[in-house]
Amino acid sequence: MSELSAGNPNRGEEVPGSAAPDGMRDGEPRRTDPRTFLVQAVEIIPRMIVPLIAVALATRDEGSFALPVMLGFGALFLVASTAFTFLGWWRQTYRVGDSDIRLETGVLSRAARSVPYERIQDVSLEQGFVPRLFGLTSVKFETGAGGSDEIKLAYLTNEEGERLRELVRELRDEADGVTAPAQAAAHDEREAQDAQDGQAQLLFAMGPRRLFVFGLFEFSLALVAFLGAAAQQLDFLLPFDIWDFDFWRGLVAGQGEQLAELGPVGQALGAVAAIITLLVVGVVSGIAKTFARDWDFRLERTPKGFRRRRGLFTRTDVVMPVHRVQAVRIGTGAVRHRFGWKSLKLVSLAQDAGNASHVVAPFAKAAELTPILAVAGFPLPPRGLSWHRTTGSYRLVSALINAISFVLLAAAVAVATHLFVPERYDWLWLVAAALAAMSAFTAIQQLFLWRVERHAISPRHLYKRSGWLAPGYNIADRVKLQSVEIARGPLGRIFGYVTLNLGLAGGQFALPGLPREEAEALRRQLLASMVETDFSRLVK
Repeated sequence: MSELSAGNPNRGEEVPGSAAPDGMRDGEPRRTDPRTFLVQAVEIIPRMIVPLIAVALATRDEGSFALPVMLGFGALFLVASTAFTFLGWWRQTYRVGDSDIRLETGVLSRAARSVPYERIQDVSLEQGFVPRLFGLTSVKFETGAGGSDEIKLAYLTNEEGERLRELVRELRDEADGVTAPAQAAAHDEREAQDAQDGQAQLLFAMGPRRLFVFGLFEFSLALVAFLGAAAQQLDFLLPFDIWDFDFWRGLVAGQGEQLAELGPVGQALGAVAAIITLLVVGVVSGIAKTFARDWDFRLERTPKGFRRRRGLFTRTDVVMPVHRVQAVRIGTGAVRHRFGWKSLKLVSLAQDAGNASHVVAPFAKAAELTPILAVAGFPLPPRGLSWHRTTGSYRLVSALINAISFVLLAAAVAVATHLFVPERYDWLWLVAAALAAMSAFTAIQQLFLWRVERHAISPRHLYKRSGWLAPGYNIADRVKLQSVEIARGPLGRIFGYVTLNLGLAGGQFALPGLPREEAEALRRQLLASMVETDFSRLVK
């Protein structure tokens, strides 16, 4: 990390130890780093290149003066945007008060937003590619609600962002009622870690080789979608009308005639080549997305909790306190499961890129998850647990509902074909056969789900195994449950099953298809553990 800029008048005087952040706790208005508006101005340039090129190409036949005029307008727009960005930076201030952090923005009209410390779930740092070149970072105060309830400061120096994160966490602990001795102990731990920063316990990491293998399973057609969107936005540059269906019909017909001349072997080879091309594009897109998102992925155990850093172009640094983890989710994919690859997510109130779950091990073997689960306090199911299944009637009803939905879909397709394309009505049997196969698959799926999906309860945790082709586990801490609710729909009343909904601070934990008596007994057990819980230990 780079040293603090000596020219920043808004930062507090750097004081060693715990006094370092206290310079920010004066309630005085502060601005972000002066280089913020330069970074924002630089980030505008890439967004201007494509429109300028498009306009230049569109006006290439308007005379020799058209291009210089458009470039002049582009330069003028850049200057105006830079000036407005500077005014926005100058008028933006933040205050670190005793009870909340406050952000004031606006050039012509002012807006103020504040977040109390007790509502802050986490403070994360994020570095885009351009801010990283300037040694800057953005600080995001996450509340778990998202949107306008959160505050994001862009940009501060790396050191100032770290100090602000530390200060807000201390103030949050004070608001949560953490005692002074606990704060002193935490402070000693932070000092020890700052002195020995390189000795944080590494729990999980991914190198380039692991990322490459991960990318092979992250098949993506994002590039195809991007090209399609670009074609729609820049259709005036194409030598044909993208919305001319007669053109596409003629093109397909012409290609069909050429394929017919090749014979069965040529047609088969052409189809194979098209499929291979699509697969290559999907694999390359998946690898590129994986490298951009998870480059230098590191998960460490620190006195502050789990610390996760990742990203090639946009670097994120997130710390998740252990006591704020509500549940864990162990997942996989239908293909990656056959190779033994799993993913691990921690459920908390703080959000991770819009998701309630924080990914701490996106591509790992089962043995690599064990130390992470041990630190989080969510062990794998021990031997000797009594596992329970859903009722057979619940699975039968689910299979019937899926089958009926496919029958209704087949009827809708038949009616639409008869009304709009009656000449293709003879192809309806193919649609019916496909829907029948899908209906049979869903019935088989429900049978296997009845055999593999189950749940169990231990003195401290609740376990749920789900999935057929891609099995996974959900593990919740009984101590951290917020509510227990029994829900029963019309079909449940007829066939005698209910759904047990368990409320967590970071989401839901549902057990569907339980016999009512079993659900009532499980509800009594969970309510008893919730009543007996000393919630003060959750913040230690």
